[in-house]
Amino acid sequence: MEKTVSPAIIKRLPRYYRVITHLDGEGQTKVSSKVIAQLMDITASQVRQDFCSFGGYGQQGYGYDVKKLKAELENIMGLNKRHNMIIIGAGNIGRALAGYKGFGDGFKVTAVFDIAPEGIDLKDVQVLPMSGLKEYCAENKVDIAVIATPRSAAADVAQAVVDAGIKNIWNFAPTELDLPGDVVVENISMSESLYVLSYYMNRQEG
Repeated sequence: MEKTVSPAIIKRLPRYYRVITHLDGEGQTKVSSKVIAQLMDITASQVRQDFCSFGGYGQQGYGYDVKKLKAELENIMGLNKRHNMIIIGAGNIGRALAGYKGFGDGFKVTAVFDIAPEGIDLKDVQVLPMSGLKEYCAENKVDIAVIATPRSAAADVAQAVVDAGIKNIWNFAPTELDLPGDVVVENISMSESLYVLSYYMNRQEG
C-alpha cells in the first residue's frame, strides 16, 4: 500500500527543488538539513521529516548529496518525464502560458484550443477549434489540460476535458471546479494571491 503524504509536504516539494537546484548550480556537492531549513525558513527537523516521507536520502553526519537529492526530487514530482499540455482559451492568460519558457523540459504545450481560433497566431503552437478537442486527445497523448477561460465557460470546458479522457487539470479560471474524484485539479487564483499581498501592504501602512 502506497504511503499517504500530506498536502503540506507536497506543497513544499517545489520549494525544496528550487533550493537544491540553486545549490547545484553554485557547485555545492552536499548540504545539511540545517542549511536547507535556513534557506526555506523552516526547521531542520521538518526537513528531515519531509524527506523521510519519501525514504530519507541523507546520511547522519554527512547530510545530503545535492545531485542525488535533486534527482530524487525530480523523480518524486515526475519532472524526469515528458508531460504534454494543452491550453484551452487563447485570451491573455492562455497566450502568456503558451509562450512561457520557464516550465522546464518536462512540460510541453502541444496545442491551444479556442472557440474562435481564426486569426490567432501563436509562435510554435497550433491554435485549434474547441470542436476538435476530443478528436485531438484521441489521436495525441495529452497529460494536462490548462483551463484559461472566463468563469462562465470553465465548467463546460472542464467537462469537455474530462469527456476527452484527460484526468489532470491546471485551472486558471476564477472559479472552483466540481469534477469526479479521479480527476486531479490544481486551482490557481491570481486574485487571491494579490489579495494576500494587499493584506500585508495594508498592515505596513496601518
